[in-house]
Amino acid sequence: MWAAWATGLVALLAPHPIGLTALRVVAPTFAVLAAVVVATGSADSARAAVALVAAVVAAVLVIGLPAVAFACANAIAYGDERRYPLRTPPVLWLGPLPVAPLLVAGGIAVGPLLLADGRIGAGIVALVAGLPIAALAARSLHSLSRRWAVLVPAGLVLVDPMTLPDPVLFLRERIESLRAMQRREPVPASALDLRLGARGGSATMTLDRPTEMLQTRRGLRGAVAAHPTLLCFATVYRSELLATAAARRIRVNV
Repeated sequence: MWAAWATGLVALLAPHPIGLTALRVVAPTFAVLAAVVVATGSADSARAAVALVAAVVAAVLVIGLPAVAFACANAIAYGDERRYPLRTPPVLWLGPLPVAPLLVAGGIAVGPLLLADGRIGAGIVALVAGLPIAALAARSLHSLSRRWAVLVPAGLVLVDPMTLPDPVLFLRERIESLRAMQRREPVPASALDLRLGARGGSATMTLDRPTEMLQTRRGLRGAVAAHPTLLCFATVYRSELLATAAARRIRVNV
């Protein structure tokens, strides 16, 4: 637990996408541990309650506050880049996102704890089964930490391992318009919607001609070709994204 706490502290003081993934594991895990302590009454009730409140607040801020993801994304920005994290797909909140941090923590910790308790057989089984599960869950969580709309001197880059196998650069000269999208605004049938169900912070980008790119589709192996002239994506701090894009001579429609 001290090692996890130290990891979280370093991740906060030295922002990085890997640190963001670590925070998204450590904070919810501590909240669950604090809840277990309170429920079992294995510690002073007042101190346990304070620990539970602190852990829950930390988990909510780390996972729900865009400032944390924004700082971690821009900590590795090159030169004049400005990175805006893409919104987390809402469907992930229904199961995968809450469970993944516990799979990572449990997969790493359960085996060593069983071995330390003298249960060698169970500890070995937990290590063999738990570490691959933890690695898979951590990889999935980290993919959420590497989803950005990036303003670069040449234009705008979309980086999204969940929908695009490779980052795609859209040159400033090719962008006819970039504008905010209303939450309930219908998406044209010809548009390439990369939001994965997210609505808040939506933006549309219109290109002067079809752009060849690869798109990852759920249930299909590999990627399929796409040639969109209109794309939809959703970011945090959308207003700042549009203002910064306008300052960089990208055509923005208010």
